[in-house]
Amino acid sequence: MSFAESVLAPWALWLCGAISLAVLARVVALRPWQPLFVDTGLQHRWMAATLAVVLMWQLRAQAVDWLTLHLVFAALMTLVFKAPLALISNVMINVAMVVVGRNDWALLGANVLVTGIVPALVVGVIWRFVDRKLPDNLMIFLFVCGFFGAALATLGGGLTAVGLIVTAGTDPEAVHLAREYARFLPLLMPSEAFLTGMLLSVLMVYHPSWVATFNDHRYIDLQ
Repeated sequence: MSFAESVLAPWALWLCGAISLAVLARVVALRPWQPLFVDTGLQHRWMAATLAVVLMWQLRAQAVDWLTLHLVFAALMTLVFKAPLALISNVMINVAMVVVGRNDWALLGANVLVTGIVPALVVGVIWRFVDRKLPDNLMIFLFVCGFFGAALATLGGGLTAVGLIVTAGTDPEAVHLAREYARFLPLLMPSEAFLTGMLLSVLMVYHPSWVATFNDHRYIDLQ
């Protein structure tokens, strides 16, 4: 779910932009792109994944002009590349959506917050919990981080979008429709969870080293 046209008050757009800019500044300070220059394989995978998500975002349902429903893949990108690289990808993807005329420039900060920062934060918290508190089991990692994490990340991003419209919407009809859309958020969760879990399971079986949050020495007995 992302915004296509602005129905938010200017103060909300500025606030979302400031939050997104602050998070992006923190990410840039970590210099997550440095491994890309050392590992050309990682560089190619990251660029290919970013391009693939840009193409997948073209498949969207849009019942109203200002809101679009589509798969986000933020959870998968976070698990495969970790949050800093995933957030840089998300910014690039949202900029691409603006360039091709899908979204407005004014909504860039709000869309990065809804489709990138919040989902990455949700998945990051779940991954830390699995990494530190739960047993080292491949299926636990797959289902809790992949399926359950992706579902909650979708819910978190959707609730953030609905909350922004309800609290800062300038169009009463948009506020009413946002409340109606909130009822359909559970319908978006299974599709995102299924695709994320399926793709993550394929990577974990054939290329476990590609999943940055997955330690194959802990979860798979190589001896």
